[in-house]
Amino acid sequence: MKLITSISGIRGIYGQTLTDSIASKYVHSFSDIQASGTILLAQDSRPHGKYLYEKISQTLRALGRDVISCGIIPTPTAQYIIKEKKLAGGVVITASHNPIEWNGLKFLDDDGCFLNPEKMEQLLSQDPKPMASNTTGDMIESDNAYQNHIDNVLNLGCIDIDKIKAKNFKVVVDTVNGAAYKALPELLEALNCDVVKIHCNNDGTFPRGTEPIPSHLEDLSKAVTEHNADIGFATDPDADRLAIVDNNGKPIGEESTLVLALESYLKYYQDSQKVVTNLSTSMAVDVIAHKYNSTVQRSSVGEINVVEKMKELNSAIGGEGNGGVILEESHLGRDSLVASALVLNHLAQSNLPFDKIIENIPCFVMIKDKIALENDIEFNNIKSQFKNDDVTFIEGDGLKIVWEDKWVHIRKSNTEPIIRIISEANNHEIARDLIDSLKYIINNF
Repeated sequence: MKLITSISGIRGIYGQTLTDSIASKYVHSFSDIQASGTILLAQDSRPHGKYLYEKISQTLRALGRDVISCGIIPTPTAQYIIKEKKLAGGVVITASHNPIEWNGLKFLDDDGCFLNPEKMEQLLSQDPKPMASNTTGDMIESDNAYQNHIDNVLNLGCIDIDKIKAKNFKVVVDTVNGAAYKALPELLEALNCDVVKIHCNNDGTFPRGTEPIPSHLEDLSKAVTEHNADIGFATDPDADRLAIVDNNGKPIGEESTLVLALESYLKYYQDSQKVVTNLSTSMAVDVIAHKYNSTVQRSSVGEINVVEKMKELNSAIGGEGNGGVILEESHLGRDSLVASALVLNHLAQSNLPFDKIIENIPCFVMIKDKIALENDIEFNNIKSQFKNDDVTFIEGDGLKIVWEDKWVHIRKSNTEPIIRIISEANNHEIARDLIDSLKYIINNF
């Protein structure tokens, strides 16, 4: 297996495809392409992250960079701090939702956003310059950096803080012993929620699957019902994604996070907005946007692709169907803290139990599957099998085939050595048939 490099950064098996020296090389290149100034350094809770952390801090300081050391914090917290403090950029040591044996680096620009594709390509392709600094940078410890992020969320204009506080919601939180282990529970407590914590320490053991998908949320579902909670929240290890369990303990799927957050936002402002999401996100986003006289623009998959489109359109809200919500008022990055506040705002405004809210959002069935990445896929072969259908083909980020009431999207993962196949339709049978058809075509043509 090779080191995976993409617009999302670099990821590999720690000690094999990703070593301290490899990480140091890429961080050196990152420093070379960034303007002068201080670099933020953070990590998720993976135990081997501390070795990368030490090596990277040494590298940056040897290059003359002052380093703000934030330790274990959510990736969106790092993004917000870079923007707020006007830093030169940042490095977050995380493999996000990848399994525990993985680690990686996310590179953040001076606005807190991921490096754009052009800049990321430059970082990946160039050799580091020789060490030229005669000075060693300072290490600046930043304890409890996430508090600034919490304060920001509590002051968002689209959140009715008083109404949320008045409800005194009981919320169960599962941070998978990841980077949000302090930040998310403390945000909820600041919103006057009665918080029940599970898997909320920083030992990085990841007691469930790292992706907050329904099959990994059994403990959260059980805790919600046992404690008679109003809602349950789950994050991935670096806390840029949020998944939700309803008051009956039923996981509702990551796709619903953006839909609920979007409705909360659009209902609050009641004016036309430009919403940005990616090609693999549910049609439910389009339905909600249309309900509030707003439009949806789609980008390639990947946070920075959504963000670049948001910048282009001056969009205030966007995200991805993996539980990622992006609110420009806070910062341009997927943020589980922002998502949690928006969902609670929706719950407070509705005066309904959460399961009743879910009944009222657009209902489509999405199936996410994957196959091993072995050979390149011939999209022309796939397209030829649908030449007699009334379809639209969208290329550029893999291939998306769109009918009037269903779609299927096939693309290489940015973060794993796999091909992702995602479908959506009005019912499970049709969505499953789309997946199976694509697999058959790939394996036989």
